[in-house]
Amino acid sequence: MSEFVKMPKILRIWLNYAALPGKPKSVQSANKKAFLRAGDPILSLKDLDRVQDGQMFKDRKYSIEKETDLIEGKTIG
Repeated sequence: MSEFVKMPKILRIWLNYAALPGKPKSVQSANKKAFLRAGDPILSLKDLDRVQDGQMFKDRKYSIEKETDLIEGKTIG
């Protein structure tokens, strides 16, 4: 049985609609930590959204910095 199928239904739904790909095991681990902090399953899903948004922000920032460096002729290393 795959890790995805073993996940609780609500996490499978969240992962299906997530903006970024994620491994089921990682999503379950992040959700468990979020649930321990929040104590509420809905708030833990909102925390997963917050973490995902933060990662997307970092990815966009890196992409913009990389493009800026290319435009300015800087060496990327």
